[in-house]
Amino acid sequence: MDSKVRIGILGASGYTGGELVRLLLRHPHVEIKALTADRHAGEAMTAVFPQFAGFELPKLVKIEEIDANALDFVFCGLPHGTTQTVIKNLLAASAKIKIADLSADFRLQDPVMYEKWYGHSHLAPELQGEAVYGLAEIYREQIQKARLVAVPGCFPATSITAIVPLLEAGAIDPDAIVIDAKTGMTGAGRAAKENMLFGEVSEGIHAYGVGSHRHTAELDQEFSLAAKRPVTVTFTPHLAPMNRGIYATHYVKLVGKTTAEQLHRLLADFYKNEPFVKILELGAVPQSRHVRGSNFIQISVVADRVPGKAIVIATLDNLIKGASGLAVQDMNLMLGFPETEGLMQLALFP
Repeated sequence: MDSKVRIGILGASGYTGGELVRLLLRHPHVEIKALTADRHAGEAMTAVFPQFAGFELPKLVKIEEIDANALDFVFCGLPHGTTQTVIKNLLAASAKIKIADLSADFRLQDPVMYEKWYGHSHLAPELQGEAVYGLAEIYREQIQKARLVAVPGCFPATSITAIVPLLEAGAIDPDAIVIDAKTGMTGAGRAAKENMLFGEVSEGIHAYGVGSHRHTAELDQEFSLAAKRPVTVTFTPHLAPMNRGIYATHYVKLVGKTTAEQLHRLLADFYKNEPFVKILELGAVPQSRHVRGSNFIQISVVADRVPGKAIVIATLDNLIKGASGLAVQDMNLMLGFPETEGLMQLALFP
């Protein structure tokens, strides 16, 4: 492609919006042409994210000021419930535009389940059936043909990557999956909240959304597809006093004479050609700091001391492989660019 692809980022003042800008500034085939942030409309991007000083970026504007026909690709980083109408209008206004949506609005295939988990009817059900779930390692071919991709939530991106190959192989019991996951504070977004103040979250850790976290619906959906029967997962997220990261520990029950060694081999074979999925040696324990700032996910398998059980651990950066990096990976697939373009930076350590 001779000319650069014209990019718009809706919700550019949030953490995922900022990370999209950071990643796309290094992408050789795109040009950022529009940035929106209603509360900061009229301001320069550097007023919201000073780290972009010295880079030429468009001023922040309101969504209504966006000309869909002046863009080739749009990233939507808006709150759930608000994105459906915005995307519907964008696709109606431009026949050629493609979209990666980072909200939860198009992740669930069943409109009834969406209403159950998000408390209102879907406002664009005709698009919900068209949207492709944006986990590139699982749905690569569908993503390549899509005009609308729903980027997974950060918790599901972690656990689905770790567990789906094992379910597809019939190696673990679908009814005995327990997920204990931790997230960094950026997972709660950038808006000011009293319970996210440093004094409220530092030096401690706590569970939240116990038995009711909305990402559970994505896990149930994708695990059920992999197992070819309904799966209801046990999932508990925790807020950890760190800026970035998802750290998920999965307790699984092995089927028949399957061993932890075989689980490890299954994952290693499944992901052997995947540039962003790193399967550690059997028994190794990943650390969230080793994927911080990168689009990589590390996964390990450890044999449990209880016969017939194993522990699968996975970690990724919630803002990159769990959001903006995965969205850029999806964009690369949708536009025919090399999948790794702009995404091969290694983790920041220490």
